[in-house]
Amino acid sequence: MTTLRVVVDQVLAPVPGGIGRYTAELTRALVAGAPRGCDVEGVVAAHPQADYDRLTDLVPGLSHLTKSPLGRRELGLAWQTGLLGLPGRGMVHATSLLAPLGRHDRGLNPGDQTVVTIHDTVPWTHPETLTPQGVRWHRAMAKRAHRFADAVVVPTHAVASELGDILPFGDRLRVIGGAVSDDLRVPADADELAEQLDLPERYVLSVGTLEPRKGIEPLIRALAHEDAPDLPLLVVGPEGWGDVRVDEIVASAGLPPESVRVLGHVSDAQLAVLLQRATVFVFPSLAEGFGLPVVEALSLGTPTIVSDAPALVEVAADAAVVVPREDAAGYPARLAQAIFQVVTDLELSSRLGVAGLDRARAYSWGDSADKVWQLHADL
Repeated sequence: MTTLRVVVDQVLAPVPGGIGRYTAELTRALVAGAPRGCDVEGVVAAHPQADYDRLTDLVPGLSHLTKSPLGRRELGLAWQTGLLGLPGRGMVHATSLLAPLGRHDRGLNPGDQTVVTIHDTVPWTHPETLTPQGVRWHRAMAKRAHRFADAVVVPTHAVASELGDILPFGDRLRVIGGAVSDDLRVPADADELAEQLDLPERYVLSVGTLEPRKGIEPLIRALAHEDAPDLPLLVVGPEGWGDVRVDEIVASAGLPPESVRVLGHVSDAQLAVLLQRATVFVFPSLAEGFGLPVVEALSLGTPTIVSDAPALVEVAADAAVVVPREDAAGYPARLAQAIFQVVTDLELSSRLGVAGLDRARAYSWGDSADKVWQLHADL
């Protein structure tokens, strides 16, 4: 039996974020699509037993769970300094830079291979939007990946191009994107869920962790602009790093408190209802590697607006209105104008909805998993 050892600890991170969702979805697809004679094992840091149980519920079918004696932070530092490897190494796939990177001789041990995933170049291009510690760790692990990784997965060609200018990975870079979860479906009780969420008839929706990079502040200020339509903003996502105080931003923008609602974490069924019923979905991120919420919005036919971050332009293609981020002072005004355009131009809104449905079909977790299995076979 050939075992693919997947580092799945991001699923159990305090704020799993998009990478946590990516990890769970990809690992499920790897299990479902495992070639004959192959299975998938999970690798995690030390956690309470309840967390392990939650992980195996989220990702059923793992043949084994290798548990490090170190907690997540300690394991990250140990792997950063190369002080701790992974016993038995074998075929390792890390869904982030949290990986046991070290020297290995594939000539002597052809079954030993390590593949890591770099989701974006934010630690280099927008370091001010991350914690200093996070920037240092990501840069250090990327250097270790450059020295020791057999391949590096990136989610878009945009990230591949940007990363290639930072570290010369050459032909070790492989582009394998994400996709929409099969769980993101509008349920039969959609009306009941909409009532529970107290959804207005028309609203602007944004999804993402509440941190500076996601562009929530310019979006709120956009809704206070004279060109913006009179619609409330609903924001879905957990609190992240950074001093993003929505209530203070709303007040300083001169908007009434009820004009912006932060819903926090929601279920897949609730998210599907929120996306499908939104008048427009806006993803104003200042820097992104893929932008899974964009594909989710497109998959439900929601008219979508994105920033001109290269990865978002690549992912959305012609299925979204693109707003330039440069000239930060003018960004809210440009967002306001784009929102007004989509909300008032019914022909444009309809065209975006149809184009979005078509574009979302280009992404499949099954295809992504097949590419990962093929990558390891090629190595």
